[in-house]
Amino acid sequence: MILNIAGLNVKITPRYEVLASRISNEYIAPDSAKPDFSINIIPGYLEQKQKENPHLTLAECEYIWSGEAVFASMLDFGGFMLHSSAVALDGQAYLFSARSGTGKSTHTHLWLDCFGAERAKIINDDKPLLRLIDGKFYAFGSPWSGKTDENLNIKVPVKAIAFLERSQTNSIERIPSLAALPLVLNQTVRPLGEERMSCLLSLLDRLLSDIPVYRLKCDMSHEAVETSYNMMSERNESR
Repeated sequence: MILNIAGLNVKITPRYEVLASRISNEYIAPDSAKPDFSINIIPGYLEQKQKENPHLTLAECEYIWSGEAVFASMLDFGGFMLHSSAVALDGQAYLFSARSGTGKSTHTHLWLDCFGAERAKIINDDKPLLRLIDGKFYAFGSPWSGKTDENLNIKVPVKAIAFLERSQTNSIERIPSLAALPLVLNQTVRPLGEERMSCLLSLLDRLLSDIPVYRLKCDMSHEAVETSYNMMSERNESR
């Protein structure tokens, strides 16, 4: 089948139900669509991954590493995956990244509580894709979205990114681009090879020049949403 992911047509043939069940109809491209690239995960590769990760089934391995293959290919089209929970509010995307278990999903779902389902939507709860298109960064959903399986096949301009830390008090501060770079690198897929790594770094340099990045220290309350939204939604041209 051919899927439309992040504005690109991707040919992929699921072998197992886990991946197939995550592909909603909104991602299926028309029969006439021509693929921009193809993903083919051979059985031997999945078997090797399953041996390395015995807690996973072959079906779960296909789901995980097919996503990794798509994320890696996105670099050829000005895109990458950022491990984060991305929420769209009033036509702008806000991304919250952190180590697993920190509470990024809880925080974005509080945005839905505060602003309502008509204004706020989860783009992707774990692995949104970011692409530079016509000089602007956009966030996209994809079928690879972690345990919650919350994602939408939508394209939303990126407003801001925050790296979340748990705290008993709520505060947010702007992070300089140089300090933000290792944080982003730790939450994406690093490509193999010097040339492709250079390509990713160039893309991230552009991202950090265009998109403000923050450090958000917060609890899991509506006050935390107010703190993050008030700062991240402001127009701030300083770099």
